Amino acid sequence: MSQPYPFVDPTLFTKHAGAELHIDLSAIVQNYHYLQKKVTPAQCGAVVKADAYSLGMIPVAKALAKAGCKEFFVAHLDEGIALRSILGKEYPIYVLHGLPSQTESLFLEHHLTPILNDISQLQRWSSLCQDHQISYSAGIQFDTGMSRFGIGQDEIDQLQHINWDIFQPTLVMSHLACGDTPNHPANQHQLKQFQALKQLVPNNRSSLAASSGIFLGNNWHFDIVRPGIALYGGNPTPDQQNPMQNVISLRGKIIQTRYVPKGAFIGYGATFTTPKAMKLALISIGYADGFFRAFSNKISAVSPDFPNIPLALLGRVSMDSLCIDITDLPVSAIQVGDSIEMIGNHYPIDQIAPQAGTIGYEILTALGNRYHRIYSSF
Repeated sequence: MSQPYPFVDPTLFTKHAGAELHIDLSAIVQNYHYLQKKVTPAQCGAVVKADAYSLGMIPVAKALAKAGCKEFFVAHLDEGIALRSILGKEYPIYVLHGLPSQTESLFLEHHLTPILNDISQLQRWSSLCQDHQISYSAGIQFDTGMSRFGIGQDEIDQLQHINWDIFQPTLVMSHLACGDTPNHPANQHQLKQFQALKQLVPNNRSSLAASSGIFLGNNWHFDIVRPGIALYGGNPTPDQQNPMQNVISLRGKIIQTRYVPKGAFIGYGATFTTPKAMKLALISIGYADGFFRAFSNKISAVSPDFPNIPLALLGRVSMDSLCIDITDLPVSAIQVGDSIEMIGNHYPIDQIAPQAGTIGYEILTALGNRYHRIYSSF
C-alpha cells in the first residue's frame, strides 16, 4: 500500500523557529465564498496541490470543506491519498497528473478520480471499467492549445474506439495558457476548441477555468472552476487591483542588532556599503527557507508596530539570515526576539515577486518547512 504524501509535520517547528508563517484560514474561506458567488450557478472547487501551495493541505482542505467546498484537485496520487484520509468519500478528489502505470487499484481503494491525459491512460481505465462492468469515476483532459497535459489533436480519432456505454467520464477539462492576460487571442481560441472537443465525450461535466480564467467571464465557467492561487491570496487579475484577501504573513525574528559606521560592508560579496552610520537587524530567514537570494538589496520589510516605515533589505540574502536597515525606527522600538514582517499586507507576494524575476506562485510554493506555522481560528 502506498504511503501518504510526506507533508512536513508543522509541530516540528514551534516557538523556537527562526520565523513564523501566519496563515489566515478565514481569509481563504472568504476568498472561496467570493469566487463561488462570482461563478454561480457553476460550482467552485479548490486546488490544494503542492501542500495547498505550501500552506498546509490538511488544515486548508478541512477549512474549505467546512465552508462548503465539495470538490478538490491535487497533482499527484500520494497527495490524493493523504487528502482522502481526512475527507469523506462524498468529496470527489481529482488527480491532475493522471493515471501512472499499475496504480489503478490505488485509485479504486482510495476513491480517487484520475484525470486521464492521453489515449493510453483512457484505454487502460476504459478496460478496467469494462472488465468489472462498473463505470469508475474518471475525468478526461484535452489539450486545447497549451501543449502540456491532455489528449492532443493527433489522438482525437482514437476516441471512437472507446466504449462510452460502460465508461462515462465524470469530468472533461482543459487548461488555459493565458488566462491572466484577458485580451490574449489564445483565450478565445482555447474556449472554441474546448466547446467543440467536449462534445466528443458523452454525459459529462466540464471545466476550463482556473483562478485567472474565472475573471474572463461566464463563458469560461462551464460546470466547475478550479481556483488555486486566488484562494491563497494571489492576484488572479494582474492588470487590476487584487480582489482577493491576503492570506499569509511571514515574520522573521530578530536575532541580533548592531550599529555600523559609514562605509561598512554588508553581507557576502560586500554588495552594499553603508552611506552613513546605520543601525541594522539580522533576521532569521534565508534562502534555505525559500526566501530567495534574488531579493538581495531589492525589497523592504516592516515592523508590525511601525507599518509606515519601510525597512530596506541590505546586502545578500544568506542561507539562514538577512539584514535589514532599522535606522529610522525609534531607538528603543525594536529588540532582539521581536519580529519583522517580510511578506504580508504591506508587501504581498505579487508585489515582491517581480523583484526576484518571478511570480507570486513561486514565492508562495517556495516557502520553507522551517517556519512555525500558525493558523488563525474562525
